[in-house]
Amino acid sequence: MTQTDAQPILEPDLHDNGVLILTMNRPDAYNSLSLALIQAIQTTLDNVVDDASVRVIILRGSGGGFCAGHDLEEVLSIQEDAGHYELLEACASMMQTIHHFPKPIIAQVHGAAFAAGCQLVATVDLAFASDDSRFSTPGVNIGLFCSTPMVALSRAVGGKQSLRMLLTGQPVSAQHAVSIGLINEAVPADQLDSYVLGVASVIASKSSYVTQMGKTAFRAQEKMPLADAYTHCNDVVVENLKANDAREGISAFLEKRNPVWSDT
Repeated sequence: MTQTDAQPILEPDLHDNGVLILTMNRPDAYNSLSLALIQAIQTTLDNVVDDASVRVIILRGSGGGFCAGHDLEEVLSIQEDAGHYELLEACASMMQTIHHFPKPIIAQVHGAAFAAGCQLVATVDLAFASDDSRFSTPGVNIGLFCSTPMVALSRAVGGKQSLRMLLTGQPVSAQHAVSIGLINEAVPADQLDSYVLGVASVIASKSSYVTQMGKTAFRAQEKMPLADAYTHCNDVVVENLKANDAREGISAFLEKRNPVWSDT
């Protein structure tokens, strides 16, 4: 499956408020994660990490679904272990980039989020889905266990819930995905675009210096022992208090006015 010059495999759309929408554009393949699409996501994230005009990222899919997982035709076409490692390592690197990316990344899910598509949902910071969407790690059904999606899924929803999905291969509803913490909310399909853009816009309206510091601290402390987490976050708060936006925000609150962020 190839893309023409008129149909980029990943379509960026930067809004004036700093929300960058990235649309995976392989609709005929349900936006399956070919090596080319993985590399396009990775390259785009690398290019915007220091771009001050980008404050929040929304990742979504074109066509009938969010993402069906890896491109199985591509997987079968690879004959050597080295080729499989290249694909899997590129995907693992991209997932880790999303996890550690300083700017918030939101998944906007419609239709199916299966296998590595479900892995994407489990990896991002926030996820919102249409109420008719479905989530699955169905590899066991075709003799190829979803071992790499398991890494993100088990960290997002815990052992028993992730193992049920992994061992049965059965899809779960958006409502169930909310109940186990895989996504934040399920909303009516006709409201999904505006709802997710609204959440992203609220985040984009904050100091990007502060939101990036906060997300980075969250990722750093989440696996620490409790005492170490408090020590680390004490250091973060002391550093945060040195920021111009902390002084501006506190002053604006005390003076009952809206803050004017400098993102410093």
